[in-house]
Amino acid sequence: MALSALVLCSRALLKIGAQPVASLDEGTAEAEVAANLYPAIRDALLSAHPWSFATGQMALPRLVAVPYADYAHAYQLPADFLRILSAGGAGAGRGIDYRIHEHRLHTDAAAVTLTYLFRPDESAFPAFFANALVARLAAEFCIPLTESGSRAEMLQRTAEHETRQARLIDSQQQTVRAIEDFPLISARGRAWPPAAAPRPASPRANSATSCWAGAICAPSRTARAACATCSSSPPAA
Repeated sequence: MALSALVLCSRALLKIGAQPVASLDEGTAEAEVAANLYPAIRDALLSAHPWSFATGQMALPRLVAVPYADYAHAYQLPADFLRILSAGGAGAGRGIDYRIHEHRLHTDAAAVTLTYLFRPDESAFPAFFANALVARLAAEFCIPLTESGSRAEMLQRTAEHETRQARLIDSQQQTVRAIEDFPLISARGRAWPPAAAPRPASPRANSATSCWAGAICAPSRTARAACATCSSSPPAA
């Protein structure tokens, strides 16, 4: 069966022991809860991670109206936009300064390529994301429909586990990006800590003499003073 909002909500309802719904508009308590909570829960989970199946790129159309301050150009964001990941000039996925304001992107760049998260159709959800979303829906549907706090806590832990698993699987869909422009990388070739400058020789050390036991004694010691090396008096002269 192809995934849809109705199918996902029905699976979540079954997880909490409720009856599945035939339509989100049928007027039952289950349908009312699902219809009201589903859109926000779906968008929140989609926005929480740069999912590979929900990541897109496009060249943004530049608007005639310009920002009031700070930037020279304004660009219209796509209708299915959820969250920006990066922005670059023509043919580049990142590298420009920008801000998001009133569903527009402001920048000084003459052209913008946007990398962003969008809202895909439910039929495009991979199995690992669908499982995480159903678990999250069940946790959110539980209190309004069952009023069981203990069951809701258990479902919340299950949802967190499913979300971690989904992120782990999704992170393997692309080559790991190397860390760039990090201070520790530029410092790798330098010795740390820096080599200390040699200490100047002490004037007292230059005037020290060797005692009868072969130790270096300060010049203030007398021939009959106790030797610091063996704590015994040197032989009489």
